[in-house]
Amino acid sequence: MKFERINPLTGAAASAAEAMQASDIPAITARAAAAYPAWAALGPNARRAVLMKAAVALESRADAFVEAMMGEIGATKGWALFNLGLAASMVREAAALTTQIAGEVIPSDKPGCVAMALREPVGVILGIAPWNAPIILGVRAIAVPLACGNAVILKASEQCPRTHSLIIEAFAEAGFPEGVVNVVTNAPADAADVVGALIDAPEVKRINFTGSTAVGRIIAIRAAQHLKPCLLELGGKAPLIVLDDADLDEAVKAAAFGAFMNQGQICMSTERIIVVEAVADEFAAKFKAKVASMAVGDPREGTTPLGAVVDAKTVAHCQSLIEDALAKGAELLTGGETTQNVLMPAHVVNGVTQDMKLFRDESFGPVVGVIKARDEAHAIELANDTEYGLSAAVFTRDTARGLRVARQIKSGICHVNGPTVHDEAQMPFGGVGASGYGRFGGKAGIDSFTELRWITMETQPGHFPI
Repeated sequence: MKFERINPLTGAAASAAEAMQASDIPAITARAAAAYPAWAALGPNARRAVLMKAAVALESRADAFVEAMMGEIGATKGWALFNLGLAASMVREAAALTTQIAGEVIPSDKPGCVAMALREPVGVILGIAPWNAPIILGVRAIAVPLACGNAVILKASEQCPRTHSLIIEAFAEAGFPEGVVNVVTNAPADAADVVGALIDAPEVKRINFTGSTAVGRIIAIRAAQHLKPCLLELGGKAPLIVLDDADLDEAVKAAAFGAFMNQGQICMSTERIIVVEAVADEFAAKFKAKVASMAVGDPREGTTPLGAVVDAKTVAHCQSLIEDALAKGAELLTGGETTQNVLMPAHVVNGVTQDMKLFRDESFGPVVGVIKARDEAHAIELANDTEYGLSAAVFTRDTARGLRVARQIKSGICHVNGPTVHDEAQMPFGGVGASGYGRFGGKAGIDSFTELRWITMETQPGHFPI
C-alpha cells in the first residue's frame, strides 16, 4: 500500500511511498539487529571508506534531490543544494571520526590493575528526521551512528518521503552491508503507531529525534518507559540582540538571513530581534527596507529569494501570531497577501511585547518580531524570557562585550556578530530547555552514539580481605 505526498504549491502528487504499518516494524528492527554485529566488527578505516563513498553517492543525486525537495516541500533550488552540500560534509566528517572513537587508561589504586574506559557501539539506533532541512537532518540522524559502528533505522518524514528515501538509496550504493541502513515510511495517520512500535522494539537501543517540542516530549516519555536514552533537538525561539554599538548594516543582513532563509522554517531561525532603544528606530528603518526587497515566488522558477512554505497551516499559524500582535499594539513594517495558499511574503512586526503570542510561540514561518530593550541588561533579560534555548546571536563592535553577553544567554548555541542560522558538521549542535538535550556533531556525536564501558585487567596475584 502506498501513500502520496501532495505538492503544497500545485496540489498534484509530488511522490508516493510505502505506507508501512506498526506490524511491519518487528521485521525491520530484527534485520537491523542481525546486520549490526558484522558492521560493528569492521575496522575504522573500512567503515570510513564506505562513508566516503556515501558522500559521493549523495552528491551524484543532486538533480533528484532538487526535484524531490521542490515537489514535496516547496523548497527553492538554492535551499536544496545547500542541504546537499552540508549533508555531504556531515558524512565526510563522520568518516573522519571513525579513528577518533577513543578510550583511555585510567590510573587505578589497586596494584597491578590496568583500568580502561572504552567506547563501543550500542546496537540499533533509531533516527527520526523532519522535513524542513530534509537532507541535512536525515543524514545527521544516521551518519555518526554509522561511523560509531551502529546499525540505523531512518524514520522518514511523511512530508518528504522521497527526499529521505534518496538518502538511503545513496547509502545503499556506497556498499553498506544489507540491513545496516534502513528506512521506514508511513502515511501521516499511522505516524504515532509506527513511531511507537519503533521505540518499543527491543532491538532499538537509542533514539535521536529532530522536530517539534510537543512531539519530542511524547517520544521522550515513550522511550523513558524502556529506559532508552534519547537525543532531542527540538523547537526554538532564537533571539538576535542588537546592542547600541552594533554595526547596523551587518546586523540587518544577518537578521534578514536568519529570519527568512527557507521561509523561516529552520529550528535556528531568528524569531525575536531585540534592539536596544538607542538604535531601535534606525535599525527598524534599515531592516524594513532590506526585507521589503526580498520577494516571494514559485520556487520552480528560481527567481526569488523566498519560496513556498510547507502547507497552508503554516500560513494560518503565522497570520494568527501577526493578528494577535497587531491587536495588542504592534506595527506591521512589511508583509503582504499570501498567494497560491503557500507563497507567504516576509513579515516584520515592530513593537512586539512580552504579552504577545509572537514573543513566545515559535512561528516556524516567514514572520519575525522586533522588540525594544532599554539597555544591554534588559536585552539579555528579554532574550532569556523563553522556554526555548537553541540558538542566539548578539551584535556589537566590542567583541569582548559580545562574548560577555553571549555567556549570559541561556542557549546551546550563540554567535557574536553572526546570524542565528549557522551549522557546521564538526560543531556540537543542540539546545537546552524546551529545545531539547544532547548534542549532534563532531566528537560530541561520538558521546551520543556509543556506550562508555569500564574494563579492567589484573596483572598481579590478587589479595583479598576474605
